[in-house]
Amino acid sequence: MTTVRAPATSANLGSGFDVFGVALDRPADVVRVERAAETTIEVTGTGASFIPEDPADNTAGVVARELDAPAHIRIDKGVRPSSGLGSSAASAAGAAVALADLYDLEYSRRELVRVAAEGEAAVSGDAHADNVAPAILGGFTVVRDDGIEHVDADLALVVCLPDLVVSTRDARGVVPESAAIEDVVDTVGSAATLAIGMCRSDPVRVGRGLEEHLVTPARADLIEGYHDACEAAREAGATGVTVSGAGPAVLAVCRDRDQRRVASALVDGFDDADVEATAYRSRVGDGARVL
Repeated sequence: MTTVRAPATSANLGSGFDVFGVALDRPADVVRVERAAETTIEVTGTGASFIPEDPADNTAGVVARELDAPAHIRIDKGVRPSSGLGSSAASAAGAAVALADLYDLEYSRRELVRVAAEGEAAVSGDAHADNVAPAILGGFTVVRDDGIEHVDADLALVVCLPDLVVSTRDARGVVPESAAIEDVVDTVGSAATLAIGMCRSDPVRVGRGLEEHLVTPARADLIEGYHDACEAAREAGATGVTVSGAGPAVLAVCRDRDQRRVASALVDGFDDADVEATAYRSRVGDGARVL
């Protein structure tokens, strides 16, 4: 048996829509695999009742098929489904790393990203790698059609998950189909600033780089209490705040000394809008690892 801890992730990071991703050191899924004649899946933990156990419909099951590595797969969910924290990607990444270890498969971590992305396609319809890349490689990742850029970073983060559900379909449906050149220029500037900030583990530059005026404002309107929470977080010391993935989770960047205050402020901000929320004090984390 092989056991793997696979982290939650945050994609987009404001200015890097469908390109940027970052691994979080918490929360995480734990995936256990044992050799079997055919693949079966058992899911426990947060939101388990909403996750299909049919291998054809589960990200981990699709990964097992892609690797030709049948197994009994047990997934203990620590990352809530439909949270904007890469829940399906965590399961796919955990399964890919665990099965490669279990069967002694000669795949590099970057090759496993492609396999895990096929698992993501089972639930999203597209083989996006913006969540599975950081879930496997860790750190900050930039996903391009011709490969993946990766850098480790050391930053304090806060993730706040309100008790809301935002469907990926709705979140994609509000993304503008066109943009003014001025907004494109601003977004490129923010993305470049964020990338430099990640390379330098600079919370101020990363916070500034989260800012963009195309995707985030449209998705923010789907999250009740978002604006109150963001304002409270900035007043508490956050250097930047944005929607995590498709939402409803919110990601804040801050200095270490402000992390506890920012976490409390996000929860209080949602509470002011009569929305219950849970905050995680996190950091840029490692990729999936064998325990």
